[in-house]
Amino acid sequence: MKSSLPTSIQIPKVLTIAGSDSGGGAGLQADLKVITALGGYGMSVVTAITAQNTLGVTRIQDVDLDVVEAQIDAVLLDIGADIVKIGMLASPEIVRTVAKALRRHDVKRIVLDPVLRATSGASLGGDDTAQAMITELFPMASIVTPNMDEASLLLGRELLGVDDFKLAAEELLEMGPYAVLIKGGHLDATHTQITDYLLWRSIEDGLEVVQSKAFKHDRINTANTHGTGCSLASAIATYLADGHDLSHAVAKAISYVEAGLKAGRFLSIGQGPGPLWHMHDFYPSALLDERNQE
Repeated sequence: MKSSLPTSIQIPKVLTIAGSDSGGGAGLQADLKVITALGGYGMSVVTAITAQNTLGVTRIQDVDLDVVEAQIDAVLLDIGADIVKIGMLASPEIVRTVAKALRRHDVKRIVLDPVLRATSGASLGGDDTAQAMITELFPMASIVTPNMDEASLLLGRELLGVDDFKLAAEELLEMGPYAVLIKGGHLDATHTQITDYLLWRSIEDGLEVVQSKAFKHDRINTANTHGTGCSLASAIATYLADGHDLSHAVAKAISYVEAGLKAGRFLSIGQGPGPLWHMHDFYPSALLDERNQE
């Protein structure tokens, strides 16, 4: 009797190119958790090894350029990727190496999270790295997802609030990406509502038009916010790889991170700000309902 089972099952394949977080809350560890939680198949290229926990980053060791390139080649020549998510690239040389390899493999879909500074304040890049990203990766990116601090560094001026988001996004879009999402979570805690601002290009009747959408949501009262930026970018990448359009992918990714922050309020991991809970859908529903009571 012939089996009715399919001989080949395709799931979204997402390659993350990022730094390793030894504490497991951010970086490629968070990326792989998100991709798995959302039904994708995650692969990784390690660009740097960090000694890191909930209290901060104590040491960074870049991976040799030829090893970074070899990892990209190994994955893309065999498995391939529906989309590539890029996180921490700690030097201009690593930026150029990654960009060159992705161009060589004709990668078309890239989510770029320009990780330049840790929440603790530790530098994970700098002005030279930011400029290399703008030159090498922005023109290749499907979407760039800076927070306020990263957008300020990329633009060379400080963003003070939500009123600055529109102009900042327009200027970043002029640098070449298809879309820009500026995240508002770094506004001080007196702002009880967070705004994330999306600006993107689209083609209508053969002409390029620019569209925008503001995503407004309530701030979640939690200290456990480590890895939110990495997680959001990886969620966007996974939803895009799964066939969602850009605006819908961003909306679903924001909802996923919100749910992770709510569930993560009750986690006790480390002595400092812990991570959101990436696997919140896998809590028993009764326990989740109980713990999410205000």
